[in-house]
Amino acid sequence: MKTPPTREPKADKASVRRHNLSLVLRTVHDAGETTRAAVAARVGLTRAAVSSLVEQLMEQGFLVESGKTFSGQAGRPGTVLKPAGTGPAGLGVEINVDYVSVCVVDLAGSDRVRVAESVDNRAAEPAEVLARAAGLAAQALRSAAERELRPAGVRLALPGLVSSGTVQQAPNLGWNRVPADRLFGEALAERWPGQGELPVTSDNEANAAALAELWFGALGDVRTFLYLTGEIGVGGAIVVDGELLRGAHGFAGEIGHLPVDADGPLCRCGSRGCLEQYAGQSALLRAAGAAGVEELARAADAGEPRAVAAVEEAGRMLGLALSGAVNLLDPEAVVLGGIYPLLMARLGPAVNAELARRVVSGLWPPAAGRLRPASPATPASRGAAAFVIRQVLDDPLTYMT
Repeated sequence: MKTPPTREPKADKASVRRHNLSLVLRTVHDAGETTRAAVAARVGLTRAAVSSLVEQLMEQGFLVESGKTFSGQAGRPGTVLKPAGTGPAGLGVEINVDYVSVCVVDLAGSDRVRVAESVDNRAAEPAEVLARAAGLAAQALRSAAERELRPAGVRLALPGLVSSGTVQQAPNLGWNRVPADRLFGEALAERWPGQGELPVTSDNEANAAALAELWFGALGDVRTFLYLTGEIGVGGAIVVDGELLRGAHGFAGEIGHLPVDADGPLCRCGSRGCLEQYAGQSALLRAAGAAGVEELARAADAGEPRAVAAVEEAGRMLGLALSGAVNLLDPEAVVLGGIYPLLMARLGPAVNAELARRVVSGLWPPAAGRLRPASPATPASRGAAAFVIRQVLDDPLTYMT
């Protein structure tokens, strides 16, 4: 005898209202500014139902009214709704090898507070690094409070393999199995006492930067792309139809450790000839004899032979690695972030030449414009903060007081 199919329990009124609150809030968020009537038409609810939901969202500080709008048709003008510039917010904290960056964004995704510090995190224990980052986060929280913003959570953006709140491996930091969420949360509670514990989650920093590019960059209609970030190492992320491709264990996108020369130099990960040994910041500066990325960029733009050779070789290796990824995944574009936008004048042509030579589809000639620099408005910390906002948009009822 066949077992009858399991039926989903019928949604009760509370579940329906929770869903509809999210539906209305996300609609206003995506529109930027709109009216109750426009929301009702978009989501398929009655105007009365939308008005009731809007009133609750306004009472809780998620939405505000902003003037009147005229449709050109008969009837009363509608009141414009938009996400509140105060109230719920997201806190993003990027911890990289040589800096920490903290960002607070509001419900509209606007960057409202930013704090950063340049520091060599390789010289300190993980708990010390996370405590220092928590100190910067507390500083940002104080600034956010002055702006009447209350972060709903913290999202860490970390280099390396991140899973379930733990950095499983971060070769350039020397971290292994570091419980980052717990250590950061404890340190933040000490530095931001009496405010209640903020939920802490974490992700790979390239994933966070890719989401920032998707949500705030200049990609237009592009929804499937590869993202590379050049820092001390090289990180990567894969976005397919507007969603991160994470892989079976959450570790997809580690293109920096793709071997481009089996007999190449030893990498911190233990392998040889990884891409970041040719295209990472340390490798580039060493090859060019430059003290910093801006000096390297100036020298390359001026045609200094050693700088030009270093940047073009890095571009060739990037193109070699990317051509395999493009052949495998067929993205619409490749976005280069981190230090790479500063070097695009020399780096871009070298990458494009390899892509044109090696991508079998024939869709990647240099003139196609598929290789793009990341927007300056899309750091990983902003993507991490905006991830928290997305959680609020998906379930505003959870974050209501």
